[in-house]
Amino acid sequence: MKYKSLFVLLLLLSAAGFAACNLIKKSGDGAAAAPVQEEEVVYAVNAYTVRSGRLDAYLELGGDVSAAAAVDVLPDMAGKITRVLAGVGDSVTKGQIIAYVDASRPGMNYRESPVKAPAAGRITAFLPAAGAMVSQSVAIAKISSTDDLDILVSVAERFVSRVRPGADAAVSFDAYPDVTFHARVSELSPVLDASSRTMAVKLRLTPPDARVKVGMYARVRLITASVPDAVIIPASAVLSRDGKSYVFTVSRAGAGTVALLQPVVLGMQVDGDVQVTEGLVPGNEIVSKGQSLLNDGARINVVSAAGVPQ
Repeated sequence: MKYKSLFVLLLLLSAAGFAACNLIKKSGDGAAAAPVQEEEVVYAVNAYTVRSGRLDAYLELGGDVSAAAAVDVLPDMAGKITRVLAGVGDSVTKGQIIAYVDASRPGMNYRESPVKAPAAGRITAFLPAAGAMVSQSVAIAKISSTDDLDILVSVAERFVSRVRPGADAAVSFDAYPDVTFHARVSELSPVLDASSRTMAVKLRLTPPDARVKVGMYARVRLITASVPDAVIIPASAVLSRDGKSYVFTVSRAGAGTVALLQPVVLGMQVDGDVQVTEGLVPGNEIVSKGQSLLNDGARINVVSAAGVPQ
């Protein structure tokens, strides 16, 4: 009985194998089975429309406002100040008497000696008061020309080659945070300070503005290079492959939207923007985010767009 059951089992397995072989043969004789199609990957990206505009390279510096011209007032004689005829903030003319000094000593009487303004301007400092003793070696006042104001800044040695006479600058002050003033480089020091390795640079406010006062702290953005009609894209959109720079342009022609690899030549980079000198024109649409996984011709879905079409 045991051998009979084993024989029946072997018979059934042989029949099943024969049926399977027959089925494979019929399938081979007929039409070929349809291949399994892989679903095409579509990448979600952000796009940016290439624009043109002015691109400025700059240095950010801090400086102090000073008068364009300032002179010290020295008395002609040592003695006691008897009268003060002007004060801080007053405008004076050249030769105007601003104080008198009495040089008298016990047993010697002198006529009061006038202290005259050596130049026209505004008194920005007046140290002694009536009754104070003065000498010919110590200034008693300072007269400044406050109509023309300068900003004194120091430029580090590594940036000296980028600064030129006549360069424009945008200036701001804490007192007027929403106002931008204009200045221009008027003077460059021919030497560097040996201790700080910096070059003194003087900028002139143009035009003069009564709101700006001597002694204010100025925040200066000094323009070192400028491209008026630069083709500008975000620096984050640029890929480096094999030592060359590329971007992916957006092509909407045909059935779907695809990304095409485009070589570019870069120019000046400022903050998060970079100039493209070859490879793009204003109005081109490029992938600005999500491009790291793309290959040439990859299908994309633009989920966000920025930039103003030209």
